[in-house]
Amino acid sequence: MSDIVTASTSVTVPEALGSADIHAILACLPHRYPFLLVDRIVKIEGDQSCVGIKNVTMNEPHFQGHFPGNPVMPGVLIIEGMAQTAGVISILANGGLPKEKAAPLVYFMTIDETKFRRPVVPGDVLEYHMTKHARRRNMWWFNGEARVGGELVAQARLGAMISGL
Repeated sequence: MSDIVTASTSVTVPEALGSADIHAILACLPHRYPFLLVDRIVKIEGDQSCVGIKNVTMNEPHFQGHFPGNPVMPGVLIIEGMAQTAGVISILANGGLPKEKAAPLVYFMTIDETKFRRPVVPGDVLEYHMTKHARRRNMWWFNGEARVGGELVAQARLGAMISGL
């Protein structure tokens, strides 16, 4: 087991990761409400792939204006959730965070080949399926798919730089 520490919490992450709860996610990412867009990582396969979950609820602030009477999750937030999921796996796959070190920052660098297939609405359980495409030093590229009930709702290729690993 390895300990992950943030200013407010310490969590233990198993060496052989299979999933990550909200405490591990909070330890890895600087994002907080209302911009934390992944609730749980339900599957981790080394640094190769992962599946993250976002429970979409009507209580989220973006639904107030997008769109009144017909709430639809903004596509850019779906892509951001994919990026956050990829960021968590990138950090956890590198041994997590030692106690004396702050969480690395993941800088979103590129978005390519993005397509949106259908709206995501309150009540949906959004799954972010991320697969590592390539890695060079602190640069990572992931192919991502967002799914609801097994149906493809969005896809993109994302690139990120991770500082502090």
